[in-house]
Amino acid sequence: MSASNLYLPLIDLSSTDRASTAQSIRQACMDHGFFYVINHGIDDFVVNSLFRESKKFFDLPLSEKMKLKRSKDHRGYTAPYSETLDTSSKFKGDHKESFEIGSINDSLNQWPSKERMPSWRVTMESYDEKIMNVGLRLISLIALALNLDENFFTKIGALDSPLGFLRLLHYPGEIPESKKGNYGASAHSDYGMITLLVTDGVPGLQICREKDRSPQLWEDVHHVEGALIVNIGDMMERWTNCTFRSTVHRVVAVGQERYSAAFFLNPNYDCVVECLGSCCSETSPPRWKYATDLVKFTSNRA
Repeated sequence: MSASNLYLPLIDLSSTDRASTAQSIRQACMDHGFFYVINHGIDDFVVNSLFRESKKFFDLPLSEKMKLKRSKDHRGYTAPYSETLDTSSKFKGDHKESFEIGSINDSLNQWPSKERMPSWRVTMESYDEKIMNVGLRLISLIALALNLDENFFTKIGALDSPLGFLRLLHYPGEIPESKKGNYGASAHSDYGMITLLVTDGVPGLQICREKDRSPQLWEDVHHVEGALIVNIGDMMERWTNCTFRSTVHRVVAVGQERYSAAFFLNPNYDCVVECLGSCCSETSPPRWKYATDLVKFTSNRA
């Protein structure tokens, strides 16, 4: 079941009223786990360049792309139908193909040859730097939204060397008859702190706010020109003792080719993640003591 009347909150990063912005983020993270971010400072030229270079790579023959097959460290190319995000799905293999890149200067990263794609690496690194900056600005506002000092996550060392992973995604327009009913990306939640998503405007993204409801209600996330789509991950849900929700989402096939790029922002590897004091009380004790295992898993999964 799908509804078309979902309108997520718009968070304006250019607002000088940080308290009001933080309150809007808090409400969005409690109600939806998703929100839009506008006036984030990443201009259309940068985004268009990202998608242009992404398309160049995904247009290569499969044999060429497989030369950069994803490593055990989760850097590189993943072919269509080789990953199923929803492990309970009756279908084996989501439609999407992807390419994963770790933080800038990460020695584990794989890159297409400069001779064949001269602008590819510099474009990805430029976008990575800009989207990381937006993510860190959001984390500061999220701290305020949790009734913490705006520099809380910096002070506890969570952002000494934050882990950022960029995942380029391509969903095919035409689906083989044998794969009809399968998903571009099957139902899942993200593992880390927050995810920042940019899309080419083609629809398909849906969220399910009540995952235990039967039947599940899936709602379309509409494209907002120039906006990023941000969602809370499992780690942040645990960090906040479920005050903020990590919402299940998926991508359905709509008969159009679709490109997107997800940036996963996580704390540094040795960060201790435990229930925030502002999110627990005698009547609402911590549900988990630590989420450290999630940190380590996320940092290796991208």
